[in-house]
Amino acid sequence: MSHTLGIRQAQKQKTRQALLDAALGLLEEQSLSSLGLREVTRAVGVAPTAFYRHFRSIPDLGVALVEEALGSLHPMIRTTVTAADNSEERIARAIELIAGHVDAFPAHVRFIARERHGGVQPVRDAIRDQLARFAEEVKDELAKDRESAGWSEDDLLMLAHLYVDQMLITASLFLEAMEDTEEDRERVVQVASRQMRLISIGRHHWLD
Repeated sequence: MSHTLGIRQAQKQKTRQALLDAALGLLEEQSLSSLGLREVTRAVGVAPTAFYRHFRSIPDLGVALVEEALGSLHPMIRTTVTAADNSEERIARAIELIAGHVDAFPAHVRFIARERHGGVQPVRDAIRDQLARFAEEVKDELAKDRESAGWSEDDLLMLAHLYVDQMLITASLFLEAMEDTEEDRERVVQVASRQMRLISIGRHHWLD
């Protein structure tokens, strides 16, 4: 009996993932607000009623895509911003992480970039909540730096949000440069490094 339940559970998970993958593929050409439930189920080859065994609605599926796109990044973000020998090392690690994530998951990055300010409120809220979590995690790591002595919690959180926002901008730059030459991608690295360095310089003088 338990073996049968295990098979059913595995099949259910497989169908759920197929719905997510199909939706992500369809979203390469349109926004979530224009995506139809039947369009997704047709792409997977299941009946529309099967959709409701996995998601309450298209916005609910969108929230699951947000979790898939950003949820796994939390431990990597924390590792990236842990104390480094200098800010240059931290910046280099952050840019390497972003470039690798964009190369591995371009459709997810494109989805987040488009839907962050899109027309589906639950998805906008889910993205905002994930980014707020990133900012809190970055803030906790920055607080461990000697440079953070004397900083208020609010100012540290403001700084963390600056870094998170810059990471999103950098991801968009790498996304735009995916089909470009290696020289163009290196230019993205240089621009991103300079922009993050500017934030670091401001940090050094904030308490002056």
